Amino acid sequence: MNQTESSAEINNTEPDVTGSTSPVPEWITETINGGTFRHVDLHTGTNGWASPPGNVFSLRSANYLTTKQKTPGGDYLLSPAGVDWLRSTTKLDDIMSRPDNRVAHALGRAKSRDSFVFAVNFEVSGKEHYHMVLYFATEEPIPSDSPLRRFVEGDDSYRDQRFKIVSRVVKGPWVVKAAAGQFGAFLVGKTVKCNYRRGSNYFEIDVDTGSSAIMSAVVRLLLGYTKSFVVDVGLVIEAQTEDELPERLIGAVRLCHMDISSAFVVGQQGLGPCRMLGSVEASHQEDTN
Repeated sequence: MNQTESSAEINNTEPDVTGSTSPVPEWITETINGGTFRHVDLHTGTNGWASPPGNVFSLRSANYLTTKQKTPGGDYLLSPAGVDWLRSTTKLDDIMSRPDNRVAHALGRAKSRDSFVFAVNFEVSGKEHYHMVLYFATEEPIPSDSPLRRFVEGDDSYRDQRFKIVSRVVKGPWVVKAAAGQFGAFLVGKTVKCNYRRGSNYFEIDVDTGSSAIMSAVVRLLLGYTKSFVVDVGLVIEAQTEDELPERLIGAVRLCHMDISSAFVVGQQGLGPCRMLGSVEASHQEDTN
């Protein structure tokens, strides 16, 4: 999938992707546009997410082990499939297994037997629990010899050594850039506690940001400035052997001027079977009650 700097109209039916010869499947289009955390313009959007071009990230090149050189990130391995921004009274683990998860619900209607969702659930705990959930999807089989397949099928120790986040502050005050710079590229499982959930057609990583005092402090600081900054977050399986190079982006999102108060509220009893977690429809139903 080619990622470019071209702008997309707000609420476009497809992510900011060009060069693809096949249309985005209907169920992925639904997950992109059906959430309360909106898909917005890459350059001018606010309080939503977009798909940054992969080349804004620097990843390990094919000859990294000998030269230590990095190269632009290039195309994503998986298609962007939406972002949820949630607030709850209890921590929401294994969020893809919930019967009221809108992305899991759409995935269940996918026509391809190879349809698969990779989800990362960033958990911020306190008096209330906040969750930023990133979803990426494919309808093609994940190659058996790929680092991503090895990661999905590996054990937790292997996963802790390989799952990496790369990030860059696109716009923001100096205090945000200084704080975020501490985690410009890091192995997540070696920094905070991660729980890995593998379903028949999904893989989820629950990232407990509160399990590290340093990470928790940085996240709390950033939450106070969310309306003021734009940040790109990329997901990578770190290449540590020659046959795993060059590194590839699983996917990435741009978070644009977030409004903390806009989080979709999930009550202690959850949602009914017809009201999907994080969905625009469920939010509208809540407003009319």
